[in-house]
Amino acid sequence: MPDFVLDRGEAYIGVLIDDLVTRGVVEPYRMLTARAEYRLVLRADNADLRLTEKGARVGVVEGERLRRVREKRARIEALRRRLEELALTPHEARAHGLPVSEDGRRRSALELLRLPGVDLRRLAGVWPELLRFGADAAEQVEIEARYAGYIERQLAEIRLMRREEEMLLPADLDYAAIPGLSSAARAVLERVRPRSLGQAARIPGITPAALVVLARHARRPSRAA
Repeated sequence: MPDFVLDRGEAYIGVLIDDLVTRGVVEPYRMLTARAEYRLVLRADNADLRLTEKGARVGVVEGERLRRVREKRARIEALRRRLEELALTPHEARAHGLPVSEDGRRRSALELLRLPGVDLRRLAGVWPELLRFGADAAEQVEIEARYAGYIERQLAEIRLMRREEEMLLPADLDYAAIPGLSSAARAVLERVRPRSLGQAARIPGITPAALVVLARHARRPSRAA
């Protein structure tokens, strides 16, 4: 079986393992949400969407549970598409009591969902069909719409983190022989032996200058054509 790895952008257990391996502990470790830098993505309400397919790939999730999650994902995507298709002018929106400015710009239902005090049930007063997608799909789309800017920022940070994780450091790298590293940096790198530039960046005491030096020794894994 290939390695099964959950990173800091996928699950709290990924945060826990990375903290223990990379940062170490000198006292009992408690898994607090504050330890996760991507906690807007690692929400309890989307845990099934984040992890069920991964569990299926390693054979620990199957059957009815997998079918339900896939069906839920399909309803969420269908609801999101429908919200992007439906739209109102400012005059029409205000006629339905929606708080929009009279700027002449049509807004999609997804944009209207981002307004303060607007939820799917309120929009269903305009478009009753929105209720047919289910309460669980409505919850997901409402959260994504309400925090869209913050979530997209964290997703961009996760993409950057994963690019750095692809910059691999040789397992037998001799840190003592690398000029430009301080003795303190050499000591901690020898102890942790990070597998990637991204992991090295999370080690306490590793400075940006040390990362520049390490980057000269990092390489991306080759990909089959």
